[in-house]
Amino acid sequence: MTNMKKLLLLFFGFWILTSCDKEFYLDNFPQKWQLISMYGQIPNSTVSGADMEWQESYLLNSDGTFTKSRTRNGVLTEASGTFLFKDINDEKYLVLYFDNNSSIIGSCTYYNLQESFWVRSEKRMTGTWSNCDGPGLEYTRIKL
Repeated sequence: MTNMKKLLLLFFGFWILTSCDKEFYLDNFPQKWQLISMYGQIPNSTVSGADMEWQESYLLNSDGTFTKSRTRNGVLTEASGTFLFKDINDEKYLVLYFDNNSSIIGSCTYYNLQESFWVRSEKRMTGTWSNCDGPGLEYTRIKL
């Protein structure tokens, strides 16, 4: 009977840990998010690191502003604007609003001056550009 009690205690402990609210905190600034991998519509097309077409990062500031930096073929391009974290259907999203049009905005429409990301955890987010045949982009949060 003792083994059964231990097994039940272990089961309930595991259940409590895995059923707790998955809330995470995104209120520490500045935050730097670095592109770590990209993938296309073709299976097994994921590339990472130096093999990616470009390198990019986002720097989020405590005043609600951001700077996006992309290096492609040795050329650095930057764009900036404001951002918000939003809760949509019990999921967290980062929405960026660019001040001006830029070739580095990853959006489903050219005239749309915003990008959005599904924030999966305090350290991972995924771009939504792939919803309209853009590349799938995965980011990690870098300690500053």
